[in-house]
Amino acid sequence: MLKVLAIACAVLWAEQAAAANRDLYMYQGGDRMQRLVAGAKKEGQVVLYSTMTVQDGRALGAAFEKKYGVKLVHWRGSAEKIVQRALAEARAGHDGADVFETSSHRMEVLYREKLLEDFYAPAFQELSPAALPRGHRQYVAARFAFFVLGYNTKLVKPAEVPATYEDLLHPRWNGRLAIEATDVLWFAALTKTMGEEKGLAYFRRLAAMKPTIRNGHILAAQLVASGEIPLLVTAYNNNMETLKKAGAPVDWKPLAPAFGQASAIGLARDSRRPHAALLFTEFLLSRDGQEFFKSVNRVPSSLAVETPLNKFPHEIIDPAIALDEGDKWDRLWSNLFLGGKPVERDE
Repeated sequence: MLKVLAIACAVLWAEQAAAANRDLYMYQGGDRMQRLVAGAKKEGQVVLYSTMTVQDGRALGAAFEKKYGVKLVHWRGSAEKIVQRALAEARAGHDGADVFETSSHRMEVLYREKLLEDFYAPAFQELSPAALPRGHRQYVAARFAFFVLGYNTKLVKPAEVPATYEDLLHPRWNGRLAIEATDVLWFAALTKTMGEEKGLAYFRRLAAMKPTIRNGHILAAQLVASGEIPLLVTAYNNNMETLKKAGAPVDWKPLAPAFGQASAIGLARDSRRPHAALLFTEFLLSRDGQEFFKSVNRVPSSLAVETPLNKFPHEIIDPAIALDEGDKWDRLWSNLFLGGKPVERDE
């Protein structure tokens, strides 16, 4: 009986907290920022669950604390572990994350599980339209990762660099291409854009080119720099740009249609520290936060931050593909490129 009563009290508290948080998250009055800062200082800290590196989390936390005097507690985990932990804590009524920042298809899981809440931030006006999901504002993209061709400039002549996906099928590339082993969503998005029948026919021809399959985008980019891989079909452009700036003989080029994946940010529906949660989220989406992403060579979602990493037409992969059609595309990808082995992700 006591256990049932405790659960009922926890549910009632959560509903009341969610209603109060919703009012705060959507507040647009003239004293909005003053209310957020004052409330966040009283709360003292904000807890972030994110896939960003520990190093980036520390640097971001230092910048946030310097500006507002509020501590950032960063728990770093894979996208899958963030979802698992959030669901477990929600069931237990545990005081967990105030803010989530991870891949958009994992944020979509949190959205569907009703762990997020709509929110407003003035920075929405400066974000790429691709950063905003359709139909709600319970998460928005904070940064992007774009799929581009990455190539070794000593091994690939300027005139040979493919200009279209069809160019990848030229006999000169037989056995000289590489693909990252987990890029199923890129494959699904491109296939659907081409038309499924035509797209699958294209990828059968691409598989016949005997591309090398590599695990890890950073490792694959480094192998392009060392000359082991002449051309990486699914490079992340920020990885290639980092190596290029360091003097490696590499460059990159987007092919149309160019696709990207989003890392999105959202606020916990039942946050115990809602002022700090919204203040931090707004900081990350503001020019200060977006300049931080630029400084660590990520692709900011804000169009107000100047960067060469998004200056081309692009589309963001629909996160629903992973949730609603994931098994289908995993199976097709495995048969084409992995010899029937399962897709092994380390998110």
